Amino acid sequence: MRATNGTVHKNRRKRILKDNKGFRAGRRRLWRTAKDAWMKAGLWAWRDRRRKKRDMRSLWIVRVNAACRAEGINYSRFMFGLKQIGIVLNRKQLSEMAIHEPEAFKAVVEKAIEAIKKAA
Repeated sequence: MRATNGTVHKNRRKRILKDNKGFRAGRRRLWRTAKDAWMKAGLWAWRDRRRKKRDMRSLWIVRVNAACRAEGINYSRFMFGLKQIGIVLNRKQLSEMAIHEPEAFKAVVEKAIEAIKKAA
């Protein structure tokens, strides 16, 4: 007869059921559905850890664009101006600067506008 009540077996089930705390109904209590829910949750988490990086970059771009438009230039022209003068700041840094140090961001925007005028 096969042993199904051993410590390793029990501990594995306990760990998965503990991980399912906060799930509803049988997805928390019943072993078979809890195991499936746990596996599916792990897949979503794996995907979304990668997705988060994309989402954050797009958020930074939206913030920088909004700050640029307040200064009278759009995002793509602003980034072109930064490339022209060789300012190397990533989108996260620009976003943080626009939120927390608007004067410094305004100075960077003015430099970018000057560079665009020279290039034209």
